Amino acid sequence: MLHSKAGTRAQGSDDDVLAELGIKPELSRKMGAFGNFAISFSVICILAGGMSLFGFGLGHGGPVVMLGSWVVIGFMTLLVGLSLADVVSAYPTSGGPYFMAEKLGGARWGWVTGWLNLLGLLGAIAGIDYGAAAFTGAFIQLQWDIAPTGGTTMTLFGCILLLHGLLNSAGVRLVNVLNSISVWWQLLGVTVIVGALTIAPAQHQSVRFVFTHFHNDTGFSTPLYVALIGSLLAGYTFCGYDASAHVAEETTDAQRSAPRGIVRSIWVSWAAGFVLLAGLLFAMQDYTATQNSATGVPPAQIFLDVLGTSGAKALLLLVIVAMLFCGNAEVAAASRMVYAFSRSRALPMWPSWRIVNPRTKTPTRAVWFAVIVPFVLALPALWSPAAYGAITAINAVGMTPAYGIPVFLALRKGNAYQPGPWSLGVWRKPIGVIAVAYVAVITTVFCLPQSTPITPDSFNYAGVTLLAALLLAGGTWLTRGKRAYQLTATHHAQPGEAMLSEGF
Repeated sequence: MLHSKAGTRAQGSDDDVLAELGIKPELSRKMGAFGNFAISFSVICILAGGMSLFGFGLGHGGPVVMLGSWVVIGFMTLLVGLSLADVVSAYPTSGGPYFMAEKLGGARWGWVTGWLNLLGLLGAIAGIDYGAAAFTGAFIQLQWDIAPTGGTTMTLFGCILLLHGLLNSAGVRLVNVLNSISVWWQLLGVTVIVGALTIAPAQHQSVRFVFTHFHNDTGFSTPLYVALIGSLLAGYTFCGYDASAHVAEETTDAQRSAPRGIVRSIWVSWAAGFVLLAGLLFAMQDYTATQNSATGVPPAQIFLDVLGTSGAKALLLLVIVAMLFCGNAEVAAASRMVYAFSRSRALPMWPSWRIVNPRTKTPTRAVWFAVIVPFVLALPALWSPAAYGAITAINAVGMTPAYGIPVFLALRKGNAYQPGPWSLGVWRKPIGVIAVAYVAVITTVFCLPQSTPITPDSFNYAGVTLLAALLLAGGTWLTRGKRAYQLTATHHAQPGEAMLSEGF
């Protein structure tokens, strides 16, 4: 990595850097470089995204698209991560993308980026933990032959959220330990799953099948279009690496550790995820039966076919625990975003959400905000899977543009932009231009129809949710943001203020 010398902001102590940015340090700085990497790696969580979307990939292009798009999307995501990391080094704060966007482009850029990032984080929690509840339901069915219902899945979802709220309320030290365990759990999990499926005495698919077979259940006849929408298996998985930025105020040597955490989490996930997908595809016994598994979880069917019930349950438990680690890390990242955005007076009842627990030095109320709101967002799943899909779709279409905006604004500033000590140097512009173009393309792809005929149940609501998020951001800016928003507000809530709301 080349590092720019001229025009680079000098590295100071972590608290001095925050002071220069107008922020009073309040959080406990107990996270090291590995812990910073671990939270982003845990949030990306290939054992969550790769497993949850495996069935989607089988119907939207099949093996050749699943593996091919993983390689391409992973590489493009790495370019976005490199570009974002460059800006994080200059602005290592809990606010993440919205703080960078305001510093580089002004208040309205910061406000819109903040709302996109926040809604994306909350949608991600809903999607991750609801997915964990669905996989837990599949395990219960295998273990006790109890078919999961919408009500039981929602109950499990609520229990998982409650667990994550309690764990995050205990302080960043515990979160750091859990994220560190998560890294090794995921890497060990991939090794165990692929190893077990490889050495099992079952027939395996050919190399030709795994790397060239195309399968299309979308109703669309154009292979290129099917490949584009099939690439969303990777596109949805490679989200959440901004977590390293959101915990920067709790990380030592944040100007170097946070950007390195972003980049490392992407390339390690890229490599391990390819191995996982290839291992599953080689082991698949019956394509149609896997797609239509009675468990509702196609990878579980592969486990059953190759390893039997006992082996399937063991591997399913590996995946479920990885998903729990993932959701816990996402709650940590989202709560810091809630805390920082409230510090800037952007949320209703902001004095409450920005309070830091004096004992744990953790924004506990922001933690519970990041737990309760996703539960409310997911409640429509009891009545309509399509409504739930519309809500959780904001995960990717909110977070991905939020990554590209600060990179675009840094490019726009040209020589006036001052990078931090971790910098792309002369590579900033070419990598940044490609990254911004990719963000625009993949965001468009997120919104394309994914099957035909288009019905209320099959409609892709990502575009609708993105439009709704932009309208929310624009409307609240006009009615509230212009008056109340302060990027580095230093106001500290008093006990009597905690439940005040400025409203919208």
